[in-house]
Amino acid sequence: MSENLIEQHLKALSLHRINETYKIEAENAAKAKIGYQDYLQRLLEIEIISKIERSINRKMQIAGFPQIKKLEEFDFSYQPKINEKLIRELSSLNFLEEAKNILFVGAPGVGKTHLAISLGVKAVHERKRVMFFTAENLTLQLASAEVSGNLNRTLESLSRVDLIIIDELGYLSLTKQTAKLFFQLISKRYESGSIIITTNKPFEEWGEIFNDDIVASAILDRLLHHSYPFLINGKSFRMKNIVKNN
Repeated sequence: MSENLIEQHLKALSLHRINETYKIEAENAAKAKIGYQDYLQRLLEIEIISKIERSINRKMQIAGFPQIKKLEEFDFSYQPKINEKLIRELSSLNFLEEAKNILFVGAPGVGKTHLAISLGVKAVHERKRVMFFTAENLTLQLASAEVSGNLNRTLESLSRVDLIIIDELGYLSLTKQTAKLFFQLISKRYESGSIIITTNKPFEEWGEIFNDDIVASAILDRLLHHSYPFLINGKSFRMKNIVKNN
């Protein structure tokens, strides 16, 4: 069989990585006196790894993280009041299987978004579907979907995501209408899909966020029923960096 025909077959089967490496691997196999089966196994392993990497990269793009943060980079010594053991247990992602939520509550700069993104990145590497939103962008998308008549379709699509991260809840107050849309999303995912929320507002002030104490109570009731709340009382990492640089 000619090389051109081999490459045509590999392209037809979408075995792109094998197409790029089979010649080099054949030379390596000949030098090491590796048998045909071991050579084939090596090619298949290369293709599988490549497909997994491409899948992860696609999911990372879809997730929409503003930046990539890793749990290994988080300085727990600077925030000693955070339950590091529990955070590391959560990084095993069992909470996704149990459809539990995580809420990071604290002042700006204490690491809420870092922790949220790092758990999201872990999930993507396990080939889970993740989507990251600021609270403002999420509510704008829901409002736009409602106006265009696509709200049910949008909610259904979001319900199939393994993990939704909602960042910066509380920095801007919602209108009564967008608060109701937010409630619909929370209700849609209740006991069926995990949510991570970061907020600068303690739970007793959520009525201000949603401009409605009843809606806020209903949202909190669903979020907290199966959840891991983290109340972070610590110093700002941003101030730490300013002091360090000066």
